[in-house]
Amino acid sequence: YGVKVGPKSKQVASTGEEVKKSDHAKRKISARAKGRSLEQTLDQQMGSGRLLAKITSRPGQCGRADGIILEGPELAFYQKMMARK
Repeated sequence: YGVKVGPKSKQVASTGEEVKKSDHAKRKISARAKGRSLEQTLDQQMGSGRLLAKITSRPGQCGRADGIILEGPELAFYQKMMARK
């Protein structure tokens, strides 16, 4: 919601045209940004274009795969396992 992630988030992107926002939308975005924090490891993964995720759907059910992006201690565990290989 209006947040840049990855290594490009550090740079100011000049897209040419700025989208006009109402005062209410600006206040809502700034209120959401107060408590927002993104883990450093997750930000690095977004920048590289690869995310570690876990498939949560059961195989063979309806032909699609649902999943979640790993974060926190679970992400650290799987990164450690990948580093061992």
